[in-house]
Amino acid sequence: MNDECGMMKGKTDGSAHHSSLITHHYKRQAYPAYKPSGVAWLGNVPSMWSVTRLRFQVKINPVKSELRGIPEDTTVSFVPMEAVGEYGGLRLEQTHPLEDVANGYTYFRDGDVVVAKITPCFENGKGSIADGLENGIGFGTTELHVLRSSSFMDRNYLFYLTISHAFRKIGASYMHGAGGQKRVPDDFIRDFCHPIPAIYEQRAIASFLDCETARIDALIEKKQRQIELLQEKRSALISHAVTKGLNPNAPMKDSGIEWLGKIPRHWEVQKLKHIASVQFSNVDKKSVEGEEIVRLCNYVDVYNNDFITGDLPFMSATATKGEIRKFRVRRGDVIITKDSESWTDIAVPSYVSDKLEDVLCGYHLAQIRANTRLMDCKYLFRAFLSKPINHQFQVASTGITRYGLGNYWLDNGLFLIPPLDEQRTIAVFLDNETARIDAIIEKVNNSIERLREYRTALISTAVTGKIDVRKEVSA
Repeated sequence: MNDECGMMKGKTDGSAHHSSLITHHYKRQAYPAYKPSGVAWLGNVPSMWSVTRLRFQVKINPVKSELRGIPEDTTVSFVPMEAVGEYGGLRLEQTHPLEDVANGYTYFRDGDVVVAKITPCFENGKGSIADGLENGIGFGTTELHVLRSSSFMDRNYLFYLTISHAFRKIGASYMHGAGGQKRVPDDFIRDFCHPIPAIYEQRAIASFLDCETARIDALIEKKQRQIELLQEKRSALISHAVTKGLNPNAPMKDSGIEWLGKIPRHWEVQKLKHIASVQFSNVDKKSVEGEEIVRLCNYVDVYNNDFITGDLPFMSATATKGEIRKFRVRRGDVIITKDSESWTDIAVPSYVSDKLEDVLCGYHLAQIRANTRLMDCKYLFRAFLSKPINHQFQVASTGITRYGLGNYWLDNGLFLIPPLDEQRTIAVFLDNETARIDAIIEKVNNSIERLREYRTALISTAVTGKIDVRKEVSA
């Protein structure tokens, strides 16, 4: 056993941590007797289980010659990477004639297990059992490994094995390639050592995990829906505050703008160019001789964060002295996305809340600086977050595969202007209320993360024999 599975010696997957999660959350019975597995990360296994390489239990990447004789116009399923779920599930909307996909794509059939091989899809658990394929045949992205179980391996047990913590963690350590093109080689799958119970016991474990993971997934779904409702509440709160104000008894007037409707009588409607300076950055990551090294606030920093702070891992770039003077960010600036792959991601704002004199506004972004005699900086940021105001920029963007917002449409975007003191009151109110909602969202997200950890731990301990679930299934 030591020679057969020696490849995996010395690798660790944190099994002790996952076992402790199971013990903590859900006390279950162990097997009556164990034996050494001969594999460092695995430890002891049930005495009746064998430990073997997967190459002896599954066929890896079956050949397309199996399809010889099938008419070329046969309709088959096609699965791009985005249609492969994390920890299970395939979306099967796409179909093509066999002749269109037979060359250059990965082949699989009903019952096969597909596993993403490229980073970060592999680490994120992308993989599934192929089921319900058009005419039982599927083709998909070349970034998939295909595993077909033998008569000694239950396909459902095999699927759970491929999403177990050990398989993904150790597999990631065997990736090779550069940067975002690292892939798990098929040799890792062939040589991966794992404990294999008898087929009837594999089915019992898979059945147990089907029930338990469905229960956990239902809890996660409920919590995710709770987050969606909280986010909707947060968005509605912001939109109402910056278009109607905080005083429900304030006299109203018709704004004269259909999508704004009635607004407080003492408020004004102004174009952005009259209340702030706007400039589109052209600083990117390209290096030109003579330029100076700078830190760059880029698209991801803005899209993923409401606030730009010194804690963000800004990328290094180069810029001319003129660009450094022009695009240096200041506390109180509002930075928005000006182009994106989706029109719904246009004009996503972030607020510069720290003093960042050495950071420049990067490419794909617009830098907006309020005229503080007319506009409170934080109020302007909250206004960009409101659905009705933000939507005017989204619908003004143009493109096919990538959408962009032109200078004219941003300059002439409409904003509601209360008196400056009222703007500040609204901004403080929204800071407090959104912080309260965000704290609740963070708690729910932490709860979801713990459930996912438990799910992963449960799968790992079940398929490695650390818990005995046979009686639970028979009951």
